Amino acid sequence: MNKFAIVAVLIVGAIVASSAQDRVAAAKKEGTLTVYTTIAEKDWPTLVKPFESKYGIKVTVWRAGTSNVLQRAVQETAAKKYDVDVIHIGSPEMEALAREQVLLPITSPAQNDLQPGSVPAHHQWAATLLSVWVQAYNTKLIKREELPKTYTDLLNPRWKGKLGLEGKDEDWFASVVDVMGGGETGLKFFRDLASTNGLSIREGHTLLNNMVISGEVPLALNIYNYMPEQARKKGAPIDWFALEPAVARSNGVGVARHAPHPNAARLFYDYLLEEGQQYFVNMDYVPSNTKVASPLKGIRIVQTNPARALDESSKWLALFQQTVVRRR
Repeated sequence: MNKFAIVAVLIVGAIVASSAQDRVAAAKKEGTLTVYTTIAEKDWPTLVKPFESKYGIKVTVWRAGTSNVLQRAVQETAAKKYDVDVIHIGSPEMEALAREQVLLPITSPAQNDLQPGSVPAHHQWAATLLSVWVQAYNTKLIKREELPKTYTDLLNPRWKGKLGLEGKDEDWFASVVDVMGGGETGLKFFRDLASTNGLSIREGHTLLNNMVISGEVPLALNIYNYMPEQARKKGAPIDWFALEPAVARSNGVGVARHAPHPNAARLFYDYLLEEGQQYFVNMDYVPSNTKVASPLKGIRIVQTNPARALDESSKWLALFQQTVVRRR
């Protein structure tokens, strides 16, 4: 590298460092920010209080269901009413906000350590936490050494009459179809699974988790990881494992394009992707940051496609019904 290139690198580095320092000072001067989110009220203090204590910035939250957060953010932007600074909801809805030009494209060093698939090409949001589907089994009925090691192993006749499935996870279904070869090849895997071993279809992950505990469903294929883990810790006869790649649905964070407190918003954005990741873990979420200790450490994860979930939900739900649910 010649001396002019070295000087250029040093200048750019100084600008980035100076900008980061200036942002903290500017954020403290702004003194507040507003977040629209779906995070449970009981979990919010765990996540926010460390940020408020460190920076002296007050975080005001408006919490509602996903569709309500999405609708409010879009309507306010259309009306040029700029109240929100940061939005944190499911990634398909974050993608919808990006298409409506509600969010600001951001490139941040905080994005570099995230799981693959956490930052879309337009950079208008980034995944903060992952809801990972794992496989759960009744420990009185199935020994750990007997568990399947691949999705293909589920076709073994030994699993006939023992498998359960939550019947509305079309984005999980679409992702496993991809994993198993995509298109007709992936769909054939599910057709073969349903015809060979049968699938007990249930509605609701909590119900399916409880049926594993009771033994009515010895092995469930798509339960969020924290459910069997919490039950196991309470002494229930349940444990979990993950067929790889495990499939995850993400929640994401984005800064409003017209944020009234842009520096505080950007500071909070980086916090959620870095320091705040540990607090997500404390709330039994799987972090998107690969440098943070995770209950699924070492397990390969693929994230569902938010754009596909947004555009093709009806298609994949219909395929799920036709391929699996109605073949019982």
